Amino acid sequence: MFTLLLMYLGFGILSILIALPLIFGLVKPNPIYGFRVRATLENETVWYAVNRFFAQRLLLVGVVQLITAVLLYRVPGIGVDAYSLSVLFVFV
Repeated sequence: MFTLLLMYLGFGILSILIALPLIFGLVKPNPIYGFRVRATLENETVWYAVNRFFAQRLLLVGVVQLITAVLLYRVPGIGVDAYSLSVLFVFV
């Protein structure tokens, strides 16, 4: 189960690291990284607003993932299936 904890922590940290540059407006419109649809790629103002909104939610998901993974890992007697499904349920 420790491997699952590390995996969930890694996903949470990765989500946070992906979100931070978008929140701070450090990513210019591009076809690879960010919330990429025609409207955001054609207008920089829309790009930064939409990506900030998207990244704030992604940051929240990452933090909740970290907290949930650690708290549920500390529940005595929780099985691997219950742990993995519970963290997945919170993530979804």
